[in-house]
Amino acid sequence: MQTLIILGSIMMFLAVALGAFGAHALKRKLSADMIKIYETGVQYHLIHGLGLIIMGLLADRLEQTSLVLLAGWLLFAGIILFSGSLYVLSITGVRKLGAITPLGGVAFLAGWVTLLIAAL
Repeated sequence: MQTLIILGSIMMFLAVALGAFGAHALKRKLSADMIKIYETGVQYHLIHGLGLIIMGLLADRLEQTSLVLLAGWLLFAGIILFSGSLYVLSITGVRKLGAITPLGGVAFLAGWVTLLIAAL
């Protein structure tokens, strides 16, 4: 659906912008460990932003449109929780934020399983 394509496009824009910010503005300010954490956030952000666009394109082709939409929203939640927590953790150094990251991972997994169910 159009909403997922728009949301995916916005997520991709933000992922590229945040990746560039990390590469240029944060490289000299964060430790190598924190840069690695930040880069992991960007990597998952990019992959799942593309996933949103793909789901938007598939939504009209699969009979279970509502499941595809749910899958997309789960990926979006995963980006916010997983990548967002890694961004904040790497910049602030607050390790307790790492407790949020697995929730985002679960949202990613649930999104992909939901798409699988919609396709079956």
